[in-house]
Amino acid sequence: MTLLLDLLRHGETEQGGGMRGSIDDALTATGWAQLRAALAVALDNPQNQPLWDRVVSSPLQRCARFAEEVAQAQGVALSFDPGLQELHFGDWEGLSSADLMEQDAQGLGQFWNDPYAFTPPNGEPLVQFETRILASLQQLQQAYSGERILLITHGGVMNLLLARARGLPRSDLMQVSVGHAQLIKLKLETNGTISERLCKHS
Repeated sequence: MTLLLDLLRHGETEQGGGMRGSIDDALTATGWAQLRAALAVALDNPQNQPLWDRVVSSPLQRCARFAEEVAQAQGVALSFDPGLQELHFGDWEGLSSADLMEQDAQGLGQFWNDPYAFTPPNGEPLVQFETRILASLQQLQQAYSGERILLITHGGVMNLLLARARGLPRSDLMQVSVGHAQLIKLKLETNGTISERLCKHS
């Protein structure tokens, strides 16, 4: 059966943008507001029928703390999946694009041109990143087929899944961009096919 996935990126974090990766920084007040606005229908109507059967989140606090709030408001189960964490950027963790332009402009250019062909120093290869994300989705499909899940995660995870849903070549991955607290809707078939759904609350 089909698994319906509503994916939500975390909001603004205390240490700002750049290569956050595995850095476990918290949401700012703006980040909390962004997320609550994105899911206003769900959070403002806790007595209505839940919009999801369960919430699944990255364990990093910029995702996890809001996931706890949503699951409680909806009265549904919550679980954390390390497989849905952001790409680990190795030596680039915590650096902005401006920092990298000064420190490793050539590497940054290679990464932007084809992130599958270039891995940041001591970072996680995109092939491994993709493998763990798809493995997590397969486990969700096997365990919760037919359900609707809110998945709170990171920009890199959502970029990769959107690129696959749109049939983009690997080299075009960096053309996909997901903003803070952006909600996207995907459909996962039993055979692993991923496709986009219209973004609405129904």
